[in-house]
Amino acid sequence: MPAAPTASRRQFLALLGISAAAVGCGTATAGGGARRSAGQVTTLKYQGSAGAVTPPELAADLGLLGDLRLEWVGNTISGPQDIQSAATGQTHFGGAFNGAVVKLAASRAPVTAVISYYGVDEHAYSGYYVLEDSPLRTARDLPGRKVGMNTLGAHAQALLDIYLGRNGIPKAEAAKVESLVVPPVSTEQALRQQQIDVGVLGGVLRDKAVAAGGIRPLFSDFDLLGRFSAGTYVMTKRFIGENPDTVRTFATGVAGAIEWSRTTPRDEVVARMTEIVAKRGRNEDASALRYWRSYGVGAAGGRIQEEEFRLWVDWLAERGEVKPGRPAPSDLYTNEFNDLGKG
Repeated sequence: MPAAPTASRRQFLALLGISAAAVGCGTATAGGGARRSAGQVTTLKYQGSAGAVTPPELAADLGLLGDLRLEWVGNTISGPQDIQSAATGQTHFGGAFNGAVVKLAASRAPVTAVISYYGVDEHAYSGYYVLEDSPLRTARDLPGRKVGMNTLGAHAQALLDIYLGRNGIPKAEAAKVESLVVPPVSTEQALRQQQIDVGVLGGVLRDKAVAAGGIRPLFSDFDLLGRFSAGTYVMTKRFIGENPDTVRTFATGVAGAIEWSRTTPRDEVVARMTEIVAKRGRNEDASALRYWRSYGVGAAGGRIQEEEFRLWVDWLAERGEVKPGRPAPSDLYTNEFNDLGKG
């Protein structure tokens, strides 16, 4: 899934300046300069992540959300939980692995993805790590072993299944690989204490663990699939229908933050994120941010690509969790409100 080409820094900063002006010109404006209709929501409730800065939080700090405010209601425990909260109205948006979005939509939850917010590239990826002296070397060594991951039935388990399948492991043997839920912050410790045989580590937690030494990768999702967007923010269809200007401001602002993070020197991005964590006063440890390198979003501006959903529709169908081709990938998302992701 090749990423769309990224604009040059100069071209993007000019575009970002236009976007910021569009969402910031007055208290009743939305993306593209259109005036927000009366009664549309101006405060978006959401869940965050401890010690991390999400694209919407970065967008808010950069002034790319115009008059929209973000109201933090707590930290999410997983992507599926986050989008379930959005589907039930506890929050206004939630983000998860696209396979989880497929499963939620298949259960008749009326949600639509509006922008990609994380993905896989050479800097942002999930690695499946073992101890340096582990006897595990190939997929054929995994049946009967324990693999620790953040949640079941989501990104980490999907890639594990793909890895086993591509290496010719029969389903009966693959079923003997035991997937266990381990909080991401505890995965490195669980691996080093040999409570699990393989630990799935991503982002700053991965880089921190690798820097400490004593572990090696078995494979990664980047090895398997290359660059692609892996997760999206969803909103309910009703919310989108009643608040189109708000959704446009949100999606376009988040797109701007994603591109700002791509085109700005990494040290500046990390410094900005560290300041954001310090200012919000949630009693967090921001030390892991120094390892941040990328959100990993595939297409420019967080544009959603149909194949990024089709992959997981097919995977879930193979597992018998959804009907083949249902839901249709094209019914799961829209790029209509993302003015920076329209090409």
